[in-house]
Amino acid sequence: MIVLKSAREIENMKAAGKLLASVHKELRKLIKPGVTTWEIDQFVEDYLKKHGATPQQKGYRNYQYATCASINDEVCHGFPRKEALNDGDIVTIDMVVNLNGALADSAWSYGVGNVSEQTQKLLEVTKEALYRGIAASVPGNRVGDIGHAIQSYVEVEGFSVVREFIGHGIGAVIHEKPDIPHYGLPGKGPRLKEGMVFTIEPMVNMGEWKTKMDNNGWTARTVDGKLSAQYEHTIAITKDGPVILTEQE
Repeated sequence: MIVLKSAREIENMKAAGKLLASVHKELRKLIKPGVTTWEIDQFVEDYLKKHGATPQQKGYRNYQYATCASINDEVCHGFPRKEALNDGDIVTIDMVVNLNGALADSAWSYGVGNVSEQTQKLLEVTKEALYRGIAASVPGNRVGDIGHAIQSYVEVEGFSVVREFIGHGIGAVIHEKPDIPHYGLPGKGPRLKEGMVFTIEPMVNMGEWKTKMDNNGWTARTVDGKLSAQYEHTIAITKDGPVILTEQE
């Protein structure tokens, strides 16, 4: 069942999204060679606490951290760790913020120090894919229109879209319906309606789209060891089109 949100619920989620966006703005200054994702995780948890919020995924299915921190070939759900980031790495920081019971979810990929030209292209294409998916999220369109907008763009640029992990509805809990694949056919899937709130979070690989799971049961990585990037926003569908609840600009 897809739960439509009231204007008041969306405003509360927008406040959570604004706080989440402010965390990412701070991370832009923090992430550099020599910093650890453990330090990033501690910073995020402390920052949220100071602003009256909590990291919603901490404790979710026994997950132990405030963030997911995925490095290089890790597609998603990487564990924060004490090894330093290196010049040229990609690190994706994903978090769900709970502010007074309202949730917001956003991931962002960061180039660490000086990245290669191809790595920079991967980051730029993945971010553009996110915004193309958002542009397709208008009332009357279907979920397949979002995935098609993302996949058709990414593949022309020479990259691939992960299939195993997708966007999702969000509200009182982290994962609700509808499912939002980042691939697919236009005109297929549930119709988008005013009051829907969901994430769009394309994971784009430099090589094959397939992933494999680490022994920890959480972390997915590319099967070929090539780089992966991800950008994610939480959006609300309104009569005037999509509103990004986690926009950083």
